[in-house]
Amino acid sequence: MQRDSDSDAYLAKKQFFNTLLTVYGRKPVLEALQQPGVEVYRLHLAQSNKHGGIIDDILALAQKRGAEIMHHDRAALARISKNAKQDQGVAVDLICPKLSTANQQLAKHPKAQGNLLALDGITNPQNLGMIIRSACAGNIDGIILPEKGCAQIDPLVIKASAGTVFKAPILRSHEPLASTLSQYRKAGYQIVGLSSHAQKTLQSYTTNGTVFVLGNETEGVSEAVQKVCNDWVKIPMNNQVESLNVAVTAALIAFR
Repeated sequence: MQRDSDSDAYLAKKQFFNTLLTVYGRKPVLEALQQPGVEVYRLHLAQSNKHGGIIDDILALAQKRGAEIMHHDRAALARISKNAKQDQGVAVDLICPKLSTANQQLAKHPKAQGNLLALDGITNPQNLGMIIRSACAGNIDGIILPEKGCAQIDPLVIKASAGTVFKAPILRSHEPLASTLSQYRKAGYQIVGLSSHAQKTLQSYTTNGTVFVLGNETEGVSEAVQKVCNDWVKIPMNNQVESLNVAVTAALIAFR
């Protein structure tokens, strides 16, 4: 029979691992280790790595930051990085206190509050990085990032975010976005899509406890997510311009 203390310890451990962001590739790992204020948990190295050059620089920085250093065969490292073709024998686990899951955020804030972004099929890594940068700089309390159907945090995203990915309030979602948003709607959040046909404008929308949905670069908000939205807003545009880049839209929402 499991004790309550064992259960609490398990939940605490699970919550801790949800704050870990794994970065792979020699240059991205080196740049991550050079980021001020980022806490390093573990450095993973392939046993086949040869000493010298950037590997020695990475190792020295990790040791200076007090990271645990582990050596693996290539197959084990590939399971950690989840990208055997691009990890170059190196991965690092970083502790990002604002990294969490959508479920944890809902449990922490059972009543609707704040402003969130939900990413529905954002597949371009540069767009994702710029969205994260704008959200981190602006007035956004969380970015819901599904693990399927969207670009995931990789070296291209980290570069486009200018390092803000390490301190951004990213909420991972293991479920389809429509399911996650349904839970937020039940909790009282307004699920708001963007449409040129909407009556309300983004500038006039001041409701607290809102999840703004950013749709795919080409297709827009998916049909499944459209059914969950209970409100819509538009961004008025001049000169017959029909749409904006999704990262620009995220910036307008973050600083509206």
